[in-house]
This record gives sequence, structure tokens and C-alpha cells, in this order.
Amino acid sequence: MTGMVSLEVTMFFLILVGFAVKRFRLVGEAGKGVLTDLVVNLILPCNIIKSFMIEFDMQVLKGFLSILLISTVLQAGCILLGRLLYGRDHSGKSKCLQFGVICSNAGFLGNPVAEEAYGSMGLALASIYLIPQRIVMWSAGIAVFSNGIDKKQILKQTLTHPCIIACNIGLVLMFTQFPLPQFVVDLITDLSGCNTVLSMMVIGMILADINMEKIWDRDIFKFTVLRLLIIPALVYLPCRLLNMPYLVTGVSVMLAGMPAGATTSILALKYHADEEFGTNLVMFSTVCSIVTIPLWGIILG
Repeated sequence: MTGMVSLEVTMFFLILVGFAVKRFRLVGEAGKGVLTDLVVNLILPCNIIKSFMIEFDMQVLKGFLSILLISTVLQAGCILLGRLLYGRDHSGKSKCLQFGVICSNAGFLGNPVAEEAYGSMGLALASIYLIPQRIVMWSAGIAVFSNGIDKKQILKQTLTHPCIIACNIGLVLMFTQFPLPQFVVDLITDLSGCNTVLSMMVIGMILADINMEKIWDRDIFKFTVLRLLIIPALVYLPCRLLNMPYLVTGVSVMLAGMPAGATTSILALKYHADEEFGTNLVMFSTVCSIVTIPLWGIILG
């Protein structure tokens, strides 16, 4: 518990640094976008590849298959839950809420949390966990806003996503135990080490744009309780009852309890939904996750 609290305090102050950098205009909106692209397209993929540089055995494979099954079942359940709660209303608000249930910020925020809490194996499990979510994001997620599914677009978005490519490279390296030149290992390790710092700073920059007068909304509050508390609880209880491995349970619950992803507001803007509501949804749930993530860390023990 002490380690988890120390981790969350460190990450909280990194978020504050990002908040201050953006609020005092040391980095503008364009700079925030560049840093976000840098993390998603380079730093995080290196982080993922590094996480697979581990000794492979049947226990590792069992963990990967277990967390892949948990994530697949969870994504199917979230699609159904989103439709039941928000599918009847076709307003921009409801589309944002439905997408937020389906797709969390488990990739951008969840990966550094998993790595810092559970080490390289935790990050490797998180990378496997995110495969079903990334597929669902570009299929059922896009369909929420566009009212249709383009199968070719799904395939393209999935196969060309930098994190999916990194996951495939990492799996090949792990299964073959292919020895990379030392300078390549050092390069990947050094770039990977920037992930937590840059990711948390970008989160802080996003939060710096909050308008506290507009952010409060009853629907957003209900969604936040669902996204950060109820959904991870629905993952935690079966994992404990089925006596799943500690790492698999911890990573699954942590990533299930992530806030709404930034993609919510981006797609709301692209498809002319309520982008202001989508942005507030992301902001409010992200702020609250600063409290709920360490809470789940304490519960997980």
C-alpha cells in the first residue's frame, strides 16, 4: 500500500507539472498536440516493446490468454451496457456517454499505471488487455458516432496503430527470444523511460483547459461513478471468485477503472456531436480518477 501511495503521489505531481506548464503558457495548444503524438507514436510503442523483453514460459502464456479473455468479455459487456443505458437516445450527449462506456483511456493513462505498479510484466499484460479495446474502438466505437461500420477502415486502423505494431514486435521477440544488439536495447529502454513522465504531463495539460463553471453535469457524474467504480468492481469480483493470478487481476481491474478516453471528444468533434459535453466528460472523469486509481490500488492490496 505504501508503494502504491508513493506511486500515485509522484504521478499526481507530474500531472501538476503538466498543468502548470500549460496554464502558464510555457507550452501552447500546438505543443500539447505534438507531445501527445510523440507519446502515442514513439514513446509508448517503445515502452510496449521493452515490456515483452522477458523470459517466456507457459505461466506467461497462461497470463496473456487469461487477460485477453477478461478484456474480450469486458468489451462485449461494455458494448451491451452502453446500448442499454444510452442507445435509445441519439443525441450528441448520449453518443459521448455510450462511447465513453465502450472505450476508456486505458491505453494512454493505464499503461504507465500498470508499469509503475506491476513492472514490465504488468505492462506486457496491459498491452495484451488493450488489443480487444482498440479493435472495438474502431468498430463499435466509431459506429456510435457514424451510425455505420467500415470494415476496411477497422482493419486499417487496427493493423497500423503504432501500439498494435509494437505489441506484435514484442510478441515475436518474446516467443523467439531473439537477442537484439545492445545499443538497440539501450535505445528502446531510454525512450521507454520517458513514458510515465510525458504521459502524466500531457494529462496535466489536458486538465489545464477545464472550465469549472461548465464541467459539472449530473449525467457526467453518473457516468464517472459507472466508469471508475462500478465497471472495475464488475471485473474485480469475478477475478477474486475465480482465484485469477494476482497480476492478471490487478492489471485488469486497474485498466477497467480508467476514465473516458480523449478520443471521445475528438470523435464528437469530427462527427458533429456535442464536443463540449464530450470534452467535459473526459476532463471530469480524469480528475476523479486521480482519487479512484489509488483507491483501487489499496483494494487490490
